[in-house]
Amino acid sequence: MGVGNPLIVLASILLAAPSDARIEARPAMYPQLTAYIEQRIAEFDRIPASRREQLAQIATYVTECRAAGKPARLVFVCTHNSRRSHLSQLWAQAAATHYGVPNVFTYSGGTEATAFNPRAVAAIERAGFRVEPGGDEMNPVYLVRLGEGIRPLACFSKPYNHAPNPRQDFCAVMVCTDADEKCPTVAGATARVSLPFDDPKAFDGTPQEAAKYDERCRDIARELLWVFSQVARSAQTESQAS
Repeated sequence: MGVGNPLIVLASILLAAPSDARIEARPAMYPQLTAYIEQRIAEFDRIPASRREQLAQIATYVTECRAAGKPARLVFVCTHNSRRSHLSQLWAQAAATHYGVPNVFTYSGGTEATAFNPRAVAAIERAGFRVEPGGDEMNPVYLVRLGEGIRPLACFSKPYNHAPNPRQDFCAVMVCTDADEKCPTVAGATARVSLPFDDPKAFDGTPQEAAKYDERCRDIARELLWVFSQVARSAQTESQAS
């Protein structure tokens, strides 16, 4: 599945997707998380045009999957699968849930495994996710919840090609420059998008630590919410045309 020029492809899909591709009712997320999401949506004008071109590639992939009646699988990849890839996985799922886009499954992985960094865990808790502690082992599994009655995501560090991540038919989203350079191709991926974010790790142990993790959390949330706003817009166009 090639995306070509993402903005042109996305526009063509708005006109051509089948009329049975509907957006579902939104399940209720936690009020704090919903408020945080609304704040990020109000900041869409902060997203530069160059970033929107990259983000549109993800929206195109999801919309193409919907048009084909296939699940959209997004695997977010960084070097250690400890910060940015987890934040991206969680915000992509939250964005799909917020906009009622069904059959979206998000994953994260690294070029190597470490652990979901507790500073990043704290940032998502401040944003309104609820996290069940993962224990004291070196690479704990955290259950991250978006709302009551919504299936939680199990988050832990793993190579991008290890279970439970898919081995084929997915879009690989490279969220750090190092992984992007080391993995010019990703085996099994039908689409690949370069979407690097600055690493908040640079501020670990400094007075700016929490603020910088919160800043990165906001950046990732804002951009992935924009992605699914475009997918939802395409579905609305389909519905009106049918």
